[in-house]
Amino acid sequence: MADIKRRVHIGVIGAGDCSQEAARLAYDVGRHIALNNAVLVCGGLGGVMELAAKGAREAGGLTVGLLPGFEFRDANPYIDIAIPTGLSHARNTLVVRASMAIIAVEGSYGTLSEIALALKIGRPVIGLKTWDIGPEIIKATTAPEAVEKALHMVEKQ
Repeated sequence: MADIKRRVHIGVIGAGDCSQEAARLAYDVGRHIALNNAVLVCGGLGGVMELAAKGAREAGGLTVGLLPGFEFRDANPYIDIAIPTGLSHARNTLVVRASMAIIAVEGSYGTLSEIALALKIGRPVIGLKTWDIGPEIIKATTAPEAVEKALHMVEKQ
């Protein structure tokens, strides 16, 4: 069987209702994920998820949204592959599992749950103005830095 090189999957997590600063960071994170030929994985809804997907899509990238509900139409307009899970917040586990590294942009309790799940299963978490719950979260101050750190951590795995 041929050796298939798989594209890196980077999860972007954050609140569905976010600040303007988070929106700007999320868009730029998505753009840099696409520019590095990685796949953007997210929860597929609004806020950070939508702006990251928009940035990736506008830069020619591929976006995957793992939706909490049952309807494909619930995905934001920048999701290429929508996967309705019907799992509500439990879909956070799928977002983390489908990602090789996670970039957290601000966020609320849902984001905190995804950070905890990622750390529990050994996925690297890069934080941009997000929860500061310990040294396990790799801090970044810009979107390019966050994506670079995510790619570096995946390469080390």
